[in-house]
Amino acid sequence: MTIRHLKIFIAVVETGKMSTAAARCYISEPTVSQAIKELEGHYGVLLFERIGKKLCITEAGKNLFAYARMVVNQFDELEDNMLKGFSEKLRIGGTITVGSCIMPQLINQYCKIKPQVETFVYINNTKSIEEKLLKSELDIGIVEGKIKSRDLVAIPMINDYLVIICSKNHRFSGCSSISVKDLEEEYFVMREEGSGTRELFENYISRCGANINIKWEVTCPDMMKKVVIMNNCFAAISARLVEEEAKKGLLYVIKDSGQALNRYFSLVYYKNKFVNDNMKSLMYLLEEYKDKDILSGISTGTLMDI
Repeated sequence: MTIRHLKIFIAVVETGKMSTAAARCYISEPTVSQAIKELEGHYGVLLFERIGKKLCITEAGKNLFAYARMVVNQFDELEDNMLKGFSEKLRIGGTITVGSCIMPQLINQYCKIKPQVETFVYINNTKSIEEKLLKSELDIGIVEGKIKSRDLVAIPMINDYLVIICSKNHRFSGCSSISVKDLEEEYFVMREEGSGTRELFENYISRCGANINIKWEVTCPDMMKKVVIMNNCFAAISARLVEEEAKKGLLYVIKDSGQALNRYFSLVYYKNKFVNDNMKSLMYLLEEYKDKDILSGISTGTLMDI
């Protein structure tokens, strides 16, 4: 079994066809078929099954695929470092909320203590960060959403919670309490599908037996706040992202009466990945953000889930 076998196997899994994999690898289809047979013979398992005209990966194939991507990625990184000159790199993924809250400051601090490390930062929603970690396209991620894959380790690091916000001119601004049922009469601006923020809030609303009317769907927290202020909408957003506007009186904040909207920013990496000193340094810096007292001294309303 060689790296070449693994690269061919990965191509077959990702394309779903021997012929397409052959074209991607610039080899013939019989060569692809032979490589897969050699892999199956080496491990004594069936990697694919044909159901009709469709090529379906087996459980053993899925297990090999998870390892193969990591091994091939690390091999390519080794080749790059040894042939082009060694350089330390750390590829960091962050969700949009994390990117807006802490990422610029965090990377600035990291570069000061690790000036020799070349950093790359990718910002997207939880689903996209998870996919890139599984493909070994990122070394480590910081997300607020729930990680679905069992192949990833997620360590809660920083406390956070969602709040409901409205403009200072909204009819609910200044109210000491409102119920979840009251939200059904309002328009909402929400994050996109795949966002951890949206998933947490929609699950909460569903458990309360309520429905909300989504009028806007955006990926940018700053735009969400502008929509709330200018268009008299509601939004569910991280409490960390609204402190400035709340202090200025532009937004009114409504906090959940319980802990249903509490969450963590979690550090995520592949379960079999070696946690090196560069990753440990990032973990150490995250500890500084753990116990921040969010919305301290700001008058807020209370959301009642009845």
